[in-house]
Amino acid sequence: MAEREVVAARPRAGKLNKNAARRVRVKGMIPGVLYGAKDPSIAVELDPRQIARILHSESGHNTIFDVEVAGASGTSKAMIVDWQYEPVRGALMHVDLKRIAMDRAMRVKVPVQLQGVPVGVKTQGGILDQVLREVEIECLPGDIPSHLGIDVTGLSIGNSIRVSDLPRGGKLRFLTDGNATVAHVVAIKEEVAPAADVAAAAAPAEPEVAKKGKQETAEAAPEKGAKK
Repeated sequence: MAEREVVAARPRAGKLNKNAARRVRVKGMIPGVLYGAKDPSIAVELDPRQIARILHSESGHNTIFDVEVAGASGTSKAMIVDWQYEPVRGALMHVDLKRIAMDRAMRVKVPVQLQGVPVGVKTQGGILDQVLREVEIECLPGDIPSHLGIDVTGLSIGNSIRVSDLPRGGKLRFLTDGNATVAHVVAIKEEVAPAADVAAAAAPAEPEVAKKGKQETAEAAPEKGAKK
């Protein structure tokens, strides 16, 4: 995707309600708002295909582009800061664009990409668990990386990578705790029943023995009139 892509926007007039937004979508556009940089907010309509292309690009919502509003002079640098999808069809419903100043630092979240297959997975039978998929940083808009990649091939079972291990330059300031775990390799645990329990479970159940009635303990008395 071109770094200098220009997003064309048309201002929306009239009442800004659900019916008006629905009419915008019927035309094949999506409603949005452009705000920030101490300039007035403008309700606009945009091409959903262009916005979707930006969101699905390598830099995603951190992409910086020019916004050209019909009838306004010049363009503004902007980023996508919020967007909504229709829950059933997954179509874009609304988008918020924020004007940015290229000479002022800003806070953004950047995805973390794990590179390679850990030795703990390849030869030790472990599992790679990625705990953090993005970290928050602060930098100038022009220095925002599309992602932060880190090699995990040397990870054995029990080893981990923390935020402090991620590649960083003097232009980036990490806001996420440096001790936070990004990824680690864990062992696969198998629950083994004790041998005694297994044997007991495998052995056939003994038939229940019927209890005898009360046994007589006294000898029967001799019959009367019996001769000795």
